[in-house]
Amino acid sequence: MPAETDALQQLRIERTPGKRKAKRRRWPWIVGALALVAIAVVVMGMRRPVPVETAQALDAADPANASVLDASGYIVARRIATVSSKVTGKVREVRIEEGQRVRAGEVLATLDPIDADAQRALASAQVGAARSQAAQVSAQLREAEANVGRLAPLARQKLVSRAQLDQAIAQRDALRAQLVSVRRNADVADRQLSVASISVDNTVVRAPFDGVVTAKAAQPGEIVSPISAGGGFTRTGIGTIVDMDSLEVQVDVNEAYIGRVQPSMPVEAVLNAYPDWRIPGSVIAIIPTADRTKATVKVRIALGQKDPRIVPDMGVRVSFLEKAAANAPKPTGAWVPSRAIVLPEGTAAKDAAKAARGTVFVVADGVARARAVTLAEVRDADRRIASGLKPGEAVVLDAAKVRDGARVSVAGGAAKAD
Repeated sequence: MPAETDALQQLRIERTPGKRKAKRRRWPWIVGALALVAIAVVVMGMRRPVPVETAQALDAADPANASVLDASGYIVARRIATVSSKVTGKVREVRIEEGQRVRAGEVLATLDPIDADAQRALASAQVGAARSQAAQVSAQLREAEANVGRLAPLARQKLVSRAQLDQAIAQRDALRAQLVSVRRNADVADRQLSVASISVDNTVVRAPFDGVVTAKAAQPGEIVSPISAGGGFTRTGIGTIVDMDSLEVQVDVNEAYIGRVQPSMPVEAVLNAYPDWRIPGSVIAIIPTADRTKATVKVRIALGQKDPRIVPDMGVRVSFLEKAAANAPKPTGAWVPSRAIVLPEGTAAKDAAKAARGTVFVVADGVARARAVTLAEVRDADRRIASGLKPGEAVVLDAAKVRDGARVSVAGGAAKAD
């Protein structure tokens, strides 16, 4: 038994206190590693760029930025015509295409002239018949006048009866009246021929003025009519012509701001298709009526440039510029959207326009830097910064999203201040 007990004692695995301590010491290292990983994640999250939207500060000294009101509208043509024929007929030929320039009087299309030609031929035949009848009556009148001339001396010599002379005179007078009637009929026939000739000319459709064809509405073989067919297959026009020299801008101005617009006021127009092209212009007139559904007043604006790129129905943004006084000093600083300015803490909303100091966040090399600025007047949604900011610098619009020194990423690129 003692030998067996010794053998079992040798097979036992001794659990020493030192080994248990070594096992317990691994847990602090694991906890420390997890804490380091968490700190690294937090630091990386703090260094991740904040997406922001920026606006470019505009030079306050530039006259183009001295806008007192902005409005949107469209390019319209004062002279535009859907050209049609004067008569109903079948189209024989169309000589226009979209984009083609035409001159006044140029032939745009022709109709089948069979009916008009037949009417003119009939009128011409009637003119010939009336003239022949007039010639016949004229010959008879000459004979009657000669007969009266022969009988008159014979009647004085009592060689013929007075009744014969009176009969000859009556026949002469009747032929004179008949000749007048026939000549008038011939004149009517001439006028009918002129009308028939006009009908033939109406089968030719001509351009009413110089312009550009913007739409081609008819094809050879179709029936056209100046009167609507009431839902049938009859066309009412050959094409549409626009006088490009009559293009202007029409904008709808909110009636609450129409007092800022004056006749002959300088404007600057920017087409949506060409945002970098500034077109000078001026106010032609303010239409003296309001649209009650939209609470707007229509304003007509003349463009100072003529260019093939300007076409009807283009969208355009118009800035109404203030007329500067002759000796007025030019404003300094830059225009930025008001929401890019952080006002001092505690500034009431009603006193925001009176605040003289503020802070903007300028973006440079992907970092937003706080900069103290001096504030000036407010213009709609913009405000002029008198000092502390240079034109062309990019400022963060939602300034509450960032802090000084934060890394930022511009979402969609920098935009210009409105």
